[in-house]
Amino acid sequence: MTDIPTITVRPSAAAAAYARVDSGAQGIGSGEGGGDFGATLEQAVQGAVDAGHAADATAMQALNGTGNLTDVVTAVARAQLALQTATAVRDRVVSAYQDIMKMAI
Repeated sequence: MTDIPTITVRPSAAAAAYARVDSGAQGIGSGEGGGDFGATLEQAVQGAVDAGHAADATAMQALNGTGNLTDVVTAVARAQLALQTATAVRDRVVSAYQDIMKMAI
């Protein structure tokens, strides 16, 4: 019987950003500052970029013969999820901006 490899799941940068935004949103209206939205957004974008770089590095290791196919697939999936999250956030921000612009003053 072969050993089944264990997979260590680490929270993505997007999940960490969501947690920070959620904890900041709980303080809205109570006078408590939850942090800077721009800084949180910047950290989330940087996390997506870092995931892309990690996927590239892992793929290059596999091409050189020193990497593992499972690591490549995992890194690419994380990069894809980070990019999809960034795209979804962008779409929501644009939609919110358009809704605000439609409001009568």
